[in-house]
Amino acid sequence: MILASASSVGLLLALGAALAYGLTAVAAPRLSHHAVRLILLAAWSMHAGTLGLGLAGTPARFGFAPALSITAWLVLTVYAVESHVIPQLKARWALSGLGAAAVLLAQVFPGAPLNPVASPWLPLHWALGIASYGLFAAAVVHAGLMTRAEKQIRLAAAPQSGVPLLTLERFTFRFVTAGFVLLSATLLAGWFFGEHLYGAAGARWKWDHKAVFSVLSWMTFGTLLIGRARFGWRGRRAVRFVYAGAVLLLLAYAGSRFVLEVILGRSS
Repeated sequence: MILASASSVGLLLALGAALAYGLTAVAAPRLSHHAVRLILLAAWSMHAGTLGLGLAGTPARFGFAPALSITAWLVLTVYAVESHVIPQLKARWALSGLGAAAVLLAQVFPGAPLNPVASPWLPLHWALGIASYGLFAAAVVHAGLMTRAEKQIRLAAAPQSGVPLLTLERFTFRFVTAGFVLLSATLLAGWFFGEHLYGAAGARWKWDHKAVFSVLSWMTFGTLLIGRARFGWRGRRAVRFVYAGAVLLLLAYAGSRFVLEVILGRSS
């Protein structure tokens, strides 16, 4: 899996990425569009570098902060691609701040060493889970833009995002659907192959905090998709479900690992 690196090169890249993200968030209104894109590209590349260097870490480590860092990187990747298709999409300030916070947090809390006897398929299992994190996080960003657009419409003002409300809604549900598929695959892999993935007897499926919150999140997003298909749920009701499901999923891994690593000071 992609991990935080404790090396000096990784630290320098992380600081450079955070500085570039911060510059984008603070000085973007005073810079040209081309300059902002170049700075964001540099920040995104250095962020990717810190994640990539973790692959060579000895020992390999993972935890709540690296999970959040890769999630933020995925959201920024989605935004970079989307901004080419929809140039009027405006979420640069918030996403730059998110990227800066995430890349620095992963340096402060690099996580715990991974089990050396775990299955070689474990990184794929985690990749599915983190990818679902990223897609749901992108859905949350679009849900936030939907909420802002709705407020602007009620105030008879042009939406600040510059994107039609229906377009934002359509993208939100596309991300929710894709995230739901990946989360389903992650849960199924954990259910059927948990003992092989983690390389320990009795490690198949445990109803711990991670499992409970993951299933609750899956049920929340599943209910949203059924409600959308059967009853046409949209607007504020749909946004509430997106937020609730995302919070539950955040608590499933990142939240439980935060409690273990930071509050309890344990690795497992």
